[in-house]
Amino acid sequence: MTPKAQLNPALKLVLDLGPLLLFFAANSRLGISYALTRHLPLMPLVTAVVVVVFGTLTLVLHDELFIKVKPTIIYVLFSGALLIGLAFGKSLLGVVFDSVFHLTEEGWRKLTLRWGLFFLALALLNEVVWRTQTTNVWVSFKVFGVVPLTFIFAALQYPLLHKYALHPQPAEAGSQGSVE
Repeated sequence: MTPKAQLNPALKLVLDLGPLLLFFAANSRLGISYALTRHLPLMPLVTAVVVVVFGTLTLVLHDELFIKVKPTIIYVLFSGALLIGLAFGKSLLGVVFDSVFHLTEEGWRKLTLRWGLFFLALALLNEVVWRTQTTNVWVSFKVFGVVPLTFIFAALQYPLLHKYALHPQPAEAGSQGSVE
């Protein structure tokens, strides 16, 4: 019988605790955000709750199904919030990003619709990949597929952001208090 290969104890510790430490480090931004603004950002808060619940279920029940379904649930929640908000006449992206982008109402509606549909597409894509591929392929898809797709999709929104940007009105000539 061949003896099992043993990992260096330090490497084993890093591999065992690394993902947990990364999770806490990434989510510490919630605390920092709260300390600076006295409110918690909604999207990272929802994501953190879903990650904790489904990550815990995965660990306790020793079933990777929960961690594979977690992205689908997050994407559906984001998509649903955006699209339902639109159905009620509210562009929720405008609420979240109004300090970053200054768009017309039509611009916010279009951008919100696009992101809502994008999140829905990601949810469907996640379901197809985890149900038809190995766990290793699914993990690679999450890291090397979803992240680039999201950046590409975001970059493709630039023409919309440019087209519907609110341009600041120039100050009137007499309002500067000029001396004559």
